[in-house]
Amino acid sequence: MAVYIYSITSKQHPLRIADLCGVGEPPAGLRTVTGGPLCAVISDAPEDLRPKRRDITAHQEVQQHLMADGTVLPLRFGFLAADDEAVRLTLEERAEEYTDRLRALEGCAEYHLKASQDEEALLRQILQESSVARQLNDEMRSGTASPDVPVRLGELVAQEVQARQEALASGVVEALRPFARELESSQPTGSDFLSVSFLVTDDQEELFLTTELSVANQLGDDFEFRLNGPLPPYSFV
Repeated sequence: MAVYIYSITSKQHPLRIADLCGVGEPPAGLRTVTGGPLCAVISDAPEDLRPKRRDITAHQEVQQHLMADGTVLPLRFGFLAADDEAVRLTLEERAEEYTDRLRALEGCAEYHLKASQDEEALLRQILQESSVARQLNDEMRSGTASPDVPVRLGELVAQEVQARQEALASGVVEALRPFARELESSQPTGSDFLSVSFLVTDDQEELFLTTELSVANQLGDDFEFRLNGPLPPYSFV
């Protein structure tokens, strides 16, 4: 029977899972599989597994509970294996790799930061600071613009937006990088110019949070910073 895998831990982890519920309806009971120096927390996989709110919440609660007692390699929602034996063999075959990652994640949590800038404020800034953009915009507003001006202005604004947002993203990351052991960037979506995960150790957490707040305040009200964490370090497994 297929099994659902939540986390990988060392055999020394307390693994207090008796009172936890897994995914599925009714909720599956949790158990462990041991291979070499490692353990995996698993349950039977439901036949119709989908990312329902209840199942995502159950998955997350297992991770948070295990993290409270020690270091884990948290697997993302929906990770399956053929059976218990397949899990055991994988633990044995990849023992060195998983042990190294457990060591790297010891005493760490993930913080995910997204940031955006008000679009109207950004456009005002471009028109104020770019004489070429301002001239093209004035021509359009006065009705004296040639037919190619809207295209030229649109291209110029797009270039300015990209350059400014890349510079902003780089500046934010560099301000926070000293307080993170590792980081993983992802492609921003929507109006965001930044989407990055930081692996932060317990002893750097306060400095990281203070610096993030300071950077957000320095940039001002035109910017929105959305920091999520502490989280299981999914991005660093």
